Order: sequence, then C-alpha cells, then structure tokens
Amino acid sequence: MTHQYCTILDSPLGKVSIFADDEFVNSITFKDKADKAKGLPENEISRMAAAQLSAYFEGTLQVFSLPLSQKGTPFQQGVWEALCTIDYGKTISYLKFSEQQNNILAIRAIAAANGKNDLAIVVPCHRVIGSNGKLVGYAGELWRKQWLLDHERSVSQQGQMTLKF
Repeated sequence: MTHQYCTILDSPLGKVSIFADDEFVNSITFKDKADKAKGLPENEISRMAAAQLSAYFEGTLQVFSLPLSQKGTPFQQGVWEALCTIDYGKTISYLKFSEQQNNILAIRAIAAANGKNDLAIVVPCHRVIGSNGKLVGYAGELWRKQWLLDHERSVSQQGQMTLKF
C-alpha cells in the first residue's frame, strides 16, 4: 500500500502543494488542493522538495535533484523528460521544442502533454513559450509563468529583463 504525504509551501507565488508517496514527488501545484492535503502528513521526500523549491525561490538553486514520478503515457513521459533539458533562465518556443523532439507534426500533442505536467517548476514547462515570444498556456496562470521567467533571468543574468519605469 502506497502512502500519500503533502507539504504546503508558502512561496512568492502563493501556496504550493507538494504531494509525495514513499519514494517519489508526484505533484507540485499552485492549485488549491486543501481538501486533498487535509490530514496528510509530511515525509522526508515532500520536505526535501519544499526545501529545494524554497532555495529556487531564494535564487540559490537552479537544478533540482528530486525523485520524481507522475502518471502519463510514454509520449507524455518523453515530453516531460525533454522539458528538463531546457536550461535555467532560457525559453524555447513550442515549434522549436517540437523540432528538437524530431516531431514537428506533433506540436499540438506536445503542447497538450506540456499542459498535463503535474510537477510545476521542477519539470519546467513554464520555459516553453509561443513562437511569437508571447506567453501562452500555463496551468498555474500566466502571471506566475511571467514571474518564474523573470526570476530565472534575473538570477542567471540572462536575456532581456522586463523594463520597469
């Protein structure tokens, strides 16, 4: 029998729910899952994920080292694995990402798999943007996607920063 655990992290983007089992982090989400989390204890894995996410938000961690497992088809698993190769502070268009997967005709399926990612931030689906450079689609809402991209660019000193007047 697999046990479920949850750690709730207060972040600059609101509460982050981190769900784990005895071996893996299974879900990291901004969605309010208070009902699912109610009564669930923390464990070493959920606390480790919270500590790494805190370091990410502080700008001291750029690469996560967590045991991850989320349910999905082999195609989705491949997309999520490829997302983890996008460098911190960088973005890539859905079109370019599809080209890198040698599957340009599957751009919509790749975008759909990206949208089903349950491991926010750690599997960096926020780094995929529209071909025109605009932010498109993010389950955690576009304002969070913008914050994450700005944060990573600021920490890594890469790319154009948002001008503030």
